[in-house]
Amino acid sequence: MALEIITVNKVRERFKPAGKGVWAHVPDSDWHSWIWQQQQRVKNMAQLEKVIKVTDDERVAYEKSNEMFNMGITPYYATLMDPDDATCPVRQQSVPSTKELNILPEDLEDPLAEERDMPVPGVTHRYPDRVLFYTTHNCPVYCRHCTRKRKVSDPGSAAQLTQLDNGLKYIEATKTIRDVIISGGDPLSLSDDRLEWILSRLRACDHIETIRLGSRNLVTLPFRITDNFINMIRKYHPIHINTHFNHPKECTQEAYDTATRLADAGCTLGNQAVLLKGINDKPEIFKELVHKLMLMRIRPYYIYQCDLSQGISHFRTPVEKGIEIIEALRGHTSGLCIPQYVVDAPGGGGKIPVNPNYIVKHEGKKWVLRNFRKQEFTYFEPN
Repeated sequence: MALEIITVNKVRERFKPAGKGVWAHVPDSDWHSWIWQQQQRVKNMAQLEKVIKVTDDERVAYEKSNEMFNMGITPYYATLMDPDDATCPVRQQSVPSTKELNILPEDLEDPLAEERDMPVPGVTHRYPDRVLFYTTHNCPVYCRHCTRKRKVSDPGSAAQLTQLDNGLKYIEATKTIRDVIISGGDPLSLSDDRLEWILSRLRACDHIETIRLGSRNLVTLPFRITDNFINMIRKYHPIHINTHFNHPKECTQEAYDTATRLADAGCTLGNQAVLLKGINDKPEIFKELVHKLMLMRIRPYYIYQCDLSQGISHFRTPVEKGIEIIEALRGHTSGLCIPQYVVDAPGGGGKIPVNPNYIVKHEGKKWVLRNFRKQEFTYFEPN
């Protein structure tokens, strides 16, 4: 046991604590309360000016974009922003930019056609055996690159109890559904009681095998994972949690502790990163990120090509950039660290994997393949 504690602490020390920043005067009892963090979110320019040196661009962007897509940043996540550098990867993800006002012809309000494939409001049923269950419009932080800008932060899009009940009834009645992804917004914005009501209904269905929670709380509000939440989630295993770390700077000691608690409680953890221009579009950044995730017991799962949502074109990279990152990881780090790079096809085509081409030639039973060093090898299929 003593050796185990020493080993865990040595790993934990590789992650820096976030600190409190301008909230240094706040008692720990408040700071570690996820309710307090939600209530004290940075939501207007007066609050933001106390945290960072606001640029003219950010000021104009806030004035012109806030009605379309609110700003909301938890104090915890705000402490990760560089107050003097507008190119800070955390700051770019959470503070408005005038580039968001540029709507391109190819930008789409609902880029993944989620509304089209809703047999009932709040349930997207696209794949034969699984559904996405939209449970809330709220998030601790409203990410500027959000795919669901049409819904997230808009109180009018909130999933009311009747909608949730109707969604659950559809899932209960549709026996072909094996896998349910509980999403939003962020479903961990719901109370433990509301989440347990949803999980208990799903676990009562004999045809539901897999339950996934899609949450960025591990990144933006790690204090959400309370003892009560842990005790509740244990009842409904197997529970799979996919989170959304985009940059090594987000991998703090607080995030490490939260991931550890979830893993110790029996949850499997995966990460779905989005490829973002000027934030994580360099192989060395992704390599550092996936190594930190593995220390946190979070399996790198997906790298998403940034979607065609309205006002986020400045975050989009060429597809070749994602291929370059996978090429730089394959063979240069362990296979466990390598996520699948996908393009979520506009118009509801689903996730399409995009990989470097390792096939040099194929003739009959003969395959000529290359490895990460560009060396060629021949494989013969059996007759």
